[in-house]
Amino acid sequence: MISLKDTNYLKKAIALARTSLKKGDEPFGSILVLDEKVLFEGHNEVSSGDHTRHPEFAIARWAATNLTKEERKRAIVYTSNEHCPMCAAAHGWVGLGKIVYAVSGKQLERWQKNWQLPKSPVNYFPINKIINVEVLGPIKEFEDEVKKLHQEFYNRP
Repeated sequence: MISLKDTNYLKKAIALARTSLKKGDEPFGSILVLDEKVLFEGHNEVSSGDHTRHPEFAIARWAATNLTKEERKRAIVYTSNEHCPMCAAAHGWVGLGKIVYAVSGKQLERWQKNWQLPKSPVNYFPINKIINVEVLGPIKEFEDEVKKLHQEFYNRP
């Protein structure tokens, strides 16, 4: 069950995805929360040419440098989209805690297929197929909003 706090943090992550889209990037946004305080936030920056510039990966790097092992375990990542395999592995290696995401990789993959887009170079896997961590998602109430962001990205001129 998703709490009101979880809902509010997911809204913030989705707002970051919207910011990413406005900057010409794919709409992905994420935040890192510890003890109800946002410590880090980011959005996709892959338009730079570096396709590893995902916000979840940036969170893992930041957490490894700035948080203790115990703090990382207690921290929660809220994200507009389920982690890709690269980001999930980084999350696991750093030892971050719970992940709450709005839409799944499988949902995104299905949308991309329906929009007749080329297949992603990386296969989608559920986070728990890659790492052992508590996961909450997808969250139905955010599906339409996040889908529209992706649709807008792929329909841009």
